[in-house]
Amino acid sequence: MATTTAPSSPASASSGSAPASAPSPFAREMRRRRSLRRMSQLELATLAGTTQRHLSFIENGRSVPGREMVVRLAESLGLTLRERNSLLLSAGYAPVYAESARDAESIGPAMDALRSILTGHLPYPAVVAGPRGELLLANAAFDVLTEGSAAHLLAPPVNVLRLALHPQGMGPRVVNLAAWGRHVTESLRARATAHPDPELDALIAELTGYLPAATPTPSEHLGFAVPLRLRSADGELRLLTTLTSFATAVDVTLAELHLEAFLPADAATGELLRRREAARTGDGPRPR
Repeated sequence: MATTTAPSSPASASSGSAPASAPSPFAREMRRRRSLRRMSQLELATLAGTTQRHLSFIENGRSVPGREMVVRLAESLGLTLRERNSLLLSAGYAPVYAESARDAESIGPAMDALRSILTGHLPYPAVVAGPRGELLLANAAFDVLTEGSAAHLLAPPVNVLRLALHPQGMGPRVVNLAAWGRHVTESLRARATAHPDPELDALIAELTGYLPAATPTPSEHLGFAVPLRLRSADGELRLLTTLTSFATAVDVTLAELHLEAFLPADAATGELLRRREAARTGDGPRPR
């Protein structure tokens, strides 16, 4: 009796392809990450320098990507270095990016550079914090932010996000807590949406519970930013914040650090902080 053989599919016959089966953990993670960013397969494939067909095979588990392709896809998705390492592991590859201890000699020069920036930013406050607000470094002007805060919020490990909004921290001294606090939590929420993190979600929920009902008014804005209006023993401060990170870091630890620098939003605040610093160093009287 004659028999016939069905032709093999191009996908299974091609190099680097696997027979159709249940999507692998890597394939599921790829689809999830792409959906979070609301990117089409065509958009991601174009950014990664591949074809939509190939990406479709990868996401369906019909094609096994090489290590270089996984890295290109991770970069095109805008994943953090930690997330890129995780994606590589899910595809069966070793991580590419090192994760040094924060006191490791390998990142010592970068940490020294951060300390220099903090000192150079005086008389204005500045801190270096981890991805969930863990305080690593602060300059001498940081004391204007911690003034009157409960001891348990200042005991290591200090979390600057919790300190900023907690009712026993800066919270009662923030004149515009509803508006400024929501600026903080919404920025964190946007990061958590793009880079899911259960611990960050829990922190956002905690911080949101410290905020009063939002009643924003035009006077709370400078047209381009929400200033922090902070009462201090020397008078009210109006501060803007800037965030800086190592954009080209290839170490997970360095990539997750950010420097938050506070700048005066008006001349009176600048003068008050300069006089505070002069009094601290013995070069002038306390502000009045």
